[in-house]
Amino acid sequence: MSTKEKILEDVLVEEQVVKEHEIVLYNDEVNTFDHVIDTLIKVCEHTLEQAEQCSIIVHYKGKCTVKTGEYDFLKTRCYQLLQAGLSAEIV
Repeated sequence: MSTKEKILEDVLVEEQVVKEHEIVLYNDEVNTFDHVIDTLIKVCEHTLEQAEQCSIIVHYKGKCTVKTGEYDFLKTRCYQLLQAGLSAEIV
């Protein structure tokens, strides 16, 4: 192994691995598509198309990941979804 390869190997080993969490949105029989879409745009900064797709997935599959990131980044957003009457959790 050359010196250059050894240095590259050492650098790769020192990379920090950050655990990504997800906000999962669950289906309910209470909220309208419009409310879910508007909330995802406001809280999760989705585009209209992203929010529409997520709302359809939630409706037909029962749940959908709507945002990923570090726990502290997601905590406030998940709280806002819950305050808006949606069913969500961080996993």
